[in-house]
Amino acid sequence: MKRAVDLLFSLITIIIFLPFGLVLAILLRLTGEGKIFYCQPRVGYQGNIFKMVKFATMLEDSPNLGTGDITLKDDPRVLPLGRFLRQTKINEIPQVFNLLKGDMTLVGPRPLTPRIFDLYPEHVKKEIVNVRPGLTGVAAIIFRDEESIISRSSKNYLEFCRDEIAVYKGNLELWYIKNQNFFLDLKIIMLTVWVILFKESRLPFRVLNDLPPRTPWTPMAQAAEE
Repeated sequence: MKRAVDLLFSLITIIIFLPFGLVLAILLRLTGEGKIFYCQPRVGYQGNIFKMVKFATMLEDSPNLGTGDITLKDDPRVLPLGRFLRQTKINEIPQVFNLLKGDMTLVGPRPLTPRIFDLYPEHVKKEIVNVRPGLTGVAAIIFRDEESIISRSSKNYLEFCRDEIAVYKGNLELWYIKNQNFFLDLKIIMLTVWVILFKESRLPFRVLNDLPPRTPWTPMAQAAEE
């Protein structure tokens, strides 16, 4: 059933988005470095590496510049049009082709780059590779402003990702794997749309009220307790 939903969602999205996508492709071709798509290696099901497709939002050589595959708030590698695409999450839409191909599913743990995957605790890595990665997920919702969270930390960005973010995000992904069902997926899909429209909303904490304990450094956690 989940695969059928993925296929239906992919086809409907492609059909609806196609006219706007063609206009966007022209704009991307005429601005920045002229690239339309960016394909990035991600760790998928059973640990297999696949190329996740996004609209190009950063300098082509970004993985070899600055913080690599970790993006910070106001990252200078992000192109002007790319900033809008990232804020609205439109840059993620081409991932429907990954859904169509079967690399990803609609809801699941977010696929990680190999370097970021290696920062996660071993017990988390063993679990998340046993489910297909998702276009959206509980960790993606809670960490929807991850760039700002990393930027506000006084710690080295890589240490912060390893010691703080990877630990909590890992717990969120394990929570999803343990509790996944059709109705939870439906909640996550609706919450994804909601937080795109209302970025500062606390609704995810109220709807998913049995999530793993939130750590005090997480701005969203602090907001949820107010």
